[in-house]
Amino acid sequence: MLNELNSSITLLEYYLTWLIKLSSGSLASYILIMFFMLLVVLELNSPREKLSITQAQSSYQANIKLFVFNNIVISLLSIPSLLLLASHYADKGLLSTISNPIEKAFISFLAMDLMLYCLHKACHHFDCLWMLHKVHHNDPYLNVTTAFRLHFLEIVLITGMKALLVLVLGIEKTWLLANEAVIAFFIMPHHSNIVLLAEQLLGWLIITPYLNRAHHSTLRNEHDRNYGAVLSLWDRLFGTLTELTPKEVGVQGYVSQDFIDLISCGLTIRDKKSPCQTANLDQMIAEAAYYKAEKRGFYPGHDLQDWLDAKREMIG
Repeated sequence: MLNELNSSITLLEYYLTWLIKLSSGSLASYILIMFFMLLVVLELNSPREKLSITQAQSSYQANIKLFVFNNIVISLLSIPSLLLLASHYADKGLLSTISNPIEKAFISFLAMDLMLYCLHKACHHFDCLWMLHKVHHNDPYLNVTTAFRLHFLEIVLITGMKALLVLVLGIEKTWLLANEAVIAFFIMPHHSNIVLLAEQLLGWLIITPYLNRAHHSTLRNEHDRNYGAVLSLWDRLFGTLTELTPKEVGVQGYVSQDFIDLISCGLTIRDKKSPCQTANLDQMIAEAAYYKAEKRGFYPGHDLQDWLDAKREMIG
């Protein structure tokens, strides 16, 4: 299984490299790949929450399939289209009145980060948007590849909002690429299954793994918080910040990791039964019992009790 997991990581690295060759080919892109691989190594060797090889493999494979599909269908159009807009409208937006390039870069970054905060919050409060965004949330084993777990229609939405921002502000191509790189640089680690040094202190400025883990809680009153992409400033400013350790991450119930189910999941409304959650109770109980046994180091003699405890938790 470890070999299969390593194969999944290699596949994602290959497609990241492939995407770079089709886009800017910049040094920053290669640095992001190396950073991604570093996070993978840290997750595997020093995880925040211990995952079995089966659990990690299930998440990695589902997220990689979505990543590959999204890049084939959407990403070849999204970045080039944004760059085209940036090339034509850089001197026509609100930022054209500012002569200092550093000020332009800083304002464009703040505007992009605030826009992502607002869009993220909207995705949690409007069912038509949540049906897309819940694909990102239904990963029960939060890790660095979860950052790439997006429904392709949500990518279309995000790209459209970025395009609108580029038009209104007149963001230059250089700053657009820089913003994309910076946002990716922060989104990957705060989805990672790692513990950062002094992350509670860092949390006063940026979204860190412990803040994002609370955002991925299965409980709605917990996951409707911590919407920031890079800065935690917006959550503090608008009263949506929370600092807690969730009991579970993902969505409630058994989460299907099948690629087709994940695509279908993004086309169903919040509270209706969807392919995101199947009715296979035995499989749900078996996974929960396995997790209990794993926490005890698979000490023998408790198999039946683990099963009964897991069943009691599932059906109340």
